[in-house]
Amino acid sequence: MRGKIPVTVIVTTLNEEKNLARCLSSLSRFDEVMVVDSDSLDDTREIAESFGVYFFDFRWNGQYPKKRQWCLDNLPLKYDRVLFVDADEEVTPALAQEISTLDWNAGGYFVKGLYVVSGKILHYGLSNKKLCLLDRHKMMFPVVDDLDIPGLGEIEGHYQPVFKAGAGIAKTLKKPILHHALDDRQRYADRHIGYAQWHQGMSARAAYPQDPVSSRQTLKEIFQVLPFKRAAFFLYYYFWRGGILEFKNHHDIFRQKCRFYGI
Repeated sequence: MRGKIPVTVIVTTLNEEKNLARCLSSLSRFDEVMVVDSDSLDDTREIAESFGVYFFDFRWNGQYPKKRQWCLDNLPLKYDRVLFVDADEEVTPALAQEISTLDWNAGGYFVKGLYVVSGKILHYGLSNKKLCLLDRHKMMFPVVDDLDIPGLGEIEGHYQPVFKAGAGIAKTLKKPILHHALDDRQRYADRHIGYAQWHQGMSARAAYPQDPVSSRQTLKEIFQVLPFKRAAFFLYYYFWRGGILEFKNHHDIFRQKCRFYGI
């Protein structure tokens, strides 16, 4: 029998009764799972408790640290190695297995997210990649100048955690996590309106932190100054990344991502 994975998983929630059971079911191999909730009005708490995971309440005071860093600073974590999972995500068995065999010679690991639309995993075109598996002694979520920017509130924005010492090694895992964001398309659209507001404010004041990977930072800087962002975005994801092979399923994702990037 395989042993439990010595990693603490943190799932941050707000009214996630539609997604949480699927998410928690995918985390059975991890030794410690915590749900950190922001006063949900639905059955989020009851679902979490039915899985026997730790449940914590979070109330944001309007200042830093925001929710994820607050978790790293204040929760009684059993392990220093932490995996952040959104409630609409599902850890695949292959990803769990890959994490179980890591030698942890990097301070953090990027995980690729594949969208799921109507039960179909999209292997081409749009995807996301975030540094959500980390050693909390080596990485942190930075403080940025966004407290008066609308759109996100209590949760850290669309940037990666940074190395505490200013530099370090970040690697990318091979196996994906599944992202069920399109199960509720109206909620997905509403979230991206908030992302767009926040992104525009952050861009206007150049408040983004540096990406922990220098090559990624360079690509971001190039994208910001492109004169035809929409065309570049379209060509890259629909042709170079093969999104044209799944055109119908990519339509809503592409439209909302364009809104997020202000293009």
